[in-house]
Amino acid sequence: MATLEVKNLHVSIEGKEILKGVNLSMRTGEIHAIMGPNGTGKSTLSETIMGNPAYKVMAGQILLDGQDLLSMSVDKRARAGLFLAMQYPAEIPGVTNAEFIRGAINSRRPKDKPVPIRKFLKELDEAMSTLDMTEEMADRYLNEGFSGGEKKRNEILQLMMIKPKFAILDEIDSGLDIDALKVVSRGVNKMRGPEFGSLIITHYQRLLNYIVPDTVHVMMDGRIVKQGGPELAKKLEDEGYAGLRDELGLDIKLVDEDA
Repeated sequence: MATLEVKNLHVSIEGKEILKGVNLSMRTGEIHAIMGPNGTGKSTLSETIMGNPAYKVMAGQILLDGQDLLSMSVDKRARAGLFLAMQYPAEIPGVTNAEFIRGAINSRRPKDKPVPIRKFLKELDEAMSTLDMTEEMADRYLNEGFSGGEKKRNEILQLMMIKPKFAILDEIDSGLDIDALKVVSRGVNKMRGPEFGSLIITHYQRLLNYIVPDTVHVMMDGRIVKQGGPELAKKLEDEGYAGLRDELGLDIKLVDEDA
């Protein structure tokens, strides 16, 4: 069982402090969700965990099984077992989906023991079938010309094939219709088990109807202000973030709130 810990994390970008002391701990076998209003630091947290150099860590720690991730490059964090499904996946012309995924898998294996091609193709076919993806998607260039929904499915395809210890899913529900949302959720749920954990970042409770979390964290103004079970997400859906803020007695101005 692996553990991912965020301790008193303070992060700035372009001189502005975004995260103001985030604390979070999760283990494989668990699904955690982070919810919060716009501009509160959810995506900043995901990018910082993965190592985006645009985000400056001012204080705190990020630990994977006690190992300091902040001293590691992005590729080393990925090899250690982290995966980020991005909100806006990049297009990479000239590299097919299958080539990219096989390369990512092999980068985590000894150089003299690449994944056997038959085993790879069998698992790829099974994962694509789970996600209702056509066979020709494997031979298309990575995300080039993909619709928003295809890009999100492709991120989950990579997740299912790479099999990380922890996956950070940054608004994978953004722009998806209900059918695509169900398919993407099916892929994540298929990964659930003792060797996999996921941190899901979302604005809305609807995703959590399909991927039911063990723990929900609510972030406001760069901090986690409350946590609970799946019922907390339903409470937010009914009462909104302003209602929770007022209940907690927090002096916070929400980005989307009327003046």
